[in-house]
Amino acid sequence: MDKAAADDTDVPALSLRNVTKTFGELRAVDGVDLTVPAGSFYGLVGPNGAGKTTTLSIIAGLLRSDAGTVEINGVDAARQSRVAKKMIGVLPDRLRTFDRLTGRQLLSYYGALRGLPAPVVESRAADLARAFDLVDALGRPVSDYSAGMTKKVMLAGAMIHSPRLLVLDEPFEAVDPVSSAVILDILRAYVDHGGTVILSSHGMELVERVCSRVAVIVSGQVLAEGTIDEVRGESTLEQRFLELSGGLGDVEGLEWLHTFSA
Repeated sequence: MDKAAADDTDVPALSLRNVTKTFGELRAVDGVDLTVPAGSFYGLVGPNGAGKTTTLSIIAGLLRSDAGTVEINGVDAARQSRVAKKMIGVLPDRLRTFDRLTGRQLLSYYGALRGLPAPVVESRAADLARAFDLVDALGRPVSDYSAGMTKKVMLAGAMIHSPRLLVLDEPFEAVDPVSSAVILDILRAYVDHGGTVILSSHGMELVERVCSRVAVIVSGQVLAEGTIDEVRGESTLEQRFLELSGGLGDVEGLEWLHTFSA
């Protein structure tokens, strides 16, 4: 391997340095530093309102940070936003799409947005439909899809331009076990061939099982980061997560709930 190729493998897929974002008096992201190695399956976990979605939105270019830098495969996402965005595929948490289009029309639209020639879009859409078990659904409006089918067609759209980095916000939420297994198999193959996945999830067991590294975000700050073994220590990832996020809520004062109404 020549030096240029060797150097290229050392460039992280994603680098965040002192990334900060405030909304009024709320500091949703507070000086976040993250380095995601290329070819990794990276988990981002934290309680509701911890800043995960805001962080992912900044990475994906959907929000602009107030301070700090984001680099995608060594490209400054602020200075070269178009170049950086070409290397990213995004699956947002709150699914918003043109659901009156058929699955085939939606994938064609995604491909056209990425500047792919029509024959390439058609070929890749067919390949993705087979992989995601959507062949029979392509002719139907997306509004008729189940939650799992909608996630699959939108993930297919995020992958159609062959990005280097996939940014996935709760990709398995409200998805049935069969669809989850299909999605997971495709993502694992993608990572095995050099792609990088960064995902947020409330499923600690899933993150522990599939991710090579994880970061725990609480109140907009990274409280722990590293390999799964480094972060969980002698406990499970869920136990470590509860420790870092403040543990269980206070249930005192709810004794009236046990009296029951007449």
